[in-house]
Amino acid sequence: MINEKRLKRFFEIMPGAFSWGIIIAFIIIAFVNPVICAVLIIIFDFYWIIRTSYLTILLVMAYRSLHKEKFRNWIGDCEALAPAADWRKVYHLVIFPVYKEPLETLVHSLESLRLSDYPKDNLIVIMAYEERNLLAHKNAAAIEEEFKDEFFALLSTFHPDNIPGEKRTKGANATWAGKRAREFLDAKGISYENVLISCFDSDTCVDPEYFACLTYHFLTSPHPHQASYQPIPVYNNNIWQAPSFARIVEVSSSFCQLIESVRLEKFVTFSSHSMSFKTLVDIDYWPVDMISDDSVIYWKAFIHFNGDYRVVPLYITVSMDAAYSSSFFKTLVMQYKQKRRWAWGVENFPFIAVGFIKNKRIPLFTRFKRSFNLLESHVTWAVWAVILVLIGPLPILLGGVAFNNMAISYNLPKITGMLFNFTVVTSLTWIILSRTILPPRPKGVSWTKNIVMVLEWVIVPVVILVVGSSPALDAQTRMMLARYMEFNPTQKRRQVV
Repeated sequence: MINEKRLKRFFEIMPGAFSWGIIIAFIIIAFVNPVICAVLIIIFDFYWIIRTSYLTILLVMAYRSLHKEKFRNWIGDCEALAPAADWRKVYHLVIFPVYKEPLETLVHSLESLRLSDYPKDNLIVIMAYEERNLLAHKNAAAIEEEFKDEFFALLSTFHPDNIPGEKRTKGANATWAGKRAREFLDAKGISYENVLISCFDSDTCVDPEYFACLTYHFLTSPHPHQASYQPIPVYNNNIWQAPSFARIVEVSSSFCQLIESVRLEKFVTFSSHSMSFKTLVDIDYWPVDMISDDSVIYWKAFIHFNGDYRVVPLYITVSMDAAYSSSFFKTLVMQYKQKRRWAWGVENFPFIAVGFIKNKRIPLFTRFKRSFNLLESHVTWAVWAVILVLIGPLPILLGGVAFNNMAISYNLPKITGMLFNFTVVTSLTWIILSRTILPPRPKGVSWTKNIVMVLEWVIVPVVILVVGSSPALDAQTRMMLARYMEFNPTQKRRQVV
């Protein structure tokens, strides 16, 4: 009989043990045998060049798809499906889990729904407040007054605090709202199979054609209830006002999601996403005790359907706020904490490892491959910047005269310089693409900001040091030591111009 608790603890230790093991091994080898360490670093440098080339190619491919889909008439495409499929029967249930976000942020998000091209009589909106927020009822009243007649229904739910078995997470709030939504649908006689649920961060603003795009993919996908639907997140709501450091980090995050959208074997849900409400009920909603609810919901469905579950990329954007504060240091800390929370997605590894052991109906190769892919991605995240930036110079610093007289000592800086030059070339691609996904420059922002937004890419090395490996290594170490994180939502701000 499986001791599930001990097994889960073993898998919690594994990612951090691998990451620290690799780093410590490199340092020991640098002291004991700098030549071998230099060879390993050169191999890693070449590997990183190949990997960066591959990922940049995928980025360009994904961007082309995003650009191509941008001009599609999704409502027209839905109309063209008749009579085989009636898109007007599809309802969209949108949940906005809310904690302490200001009222203007919520209004901005709902305004984007009001401007949607999709029939408003098919939109059901739930503002999911936390009862412990003292302003929850006041904000709910203001929102209901402003938007009460805009949609088929606008509901407010208030998630009670300290429910047994729950932690203070977004997933617990979303699950409470999802169960209230089920009661509403039952009362209205609406079939779960005709409802698509979108769980959005409270600052999410949708493209006007988002729901039509989602409906089209749902109606044309094979086994549509065995899929999640993932748009491309961008952080454009306040991108022109955000400081350079925050802007570079958020643009890079969007690009990473673009890259993942064409790596379907590794693609999982992230942040704002959609799925069939029937599926959500079948898998018993979001987890109520995990921080990474937006990705673990995919793994719950994957295990429930014995591995026959996928994520369908939607090449349409949803826009959120870039995280920044009133000073550079505060912004740096805020970005670090946000990326550490994202890196806490490593908690998915013990979740799926235990789930895969229990569910023998998933093919063995699939279980091994998906487990390895998830583990490898988190370990790579935790070690790559440490190896490139901190361990790379160690052989030269520790090798002494004997090492410095060897040919490999002469070539190591050249190889590292080659990597740097190659990074500059790939960065040019990223710079060009970053300009194309920006919203128009708002009034009150000087045209010189365009120049700043190109030159700011020189701070990429600083970004690598701060939010490269360190947040992931921090998260994995906490999980390895059973110092479990709590959900701390990023408090974002907008500057009025």
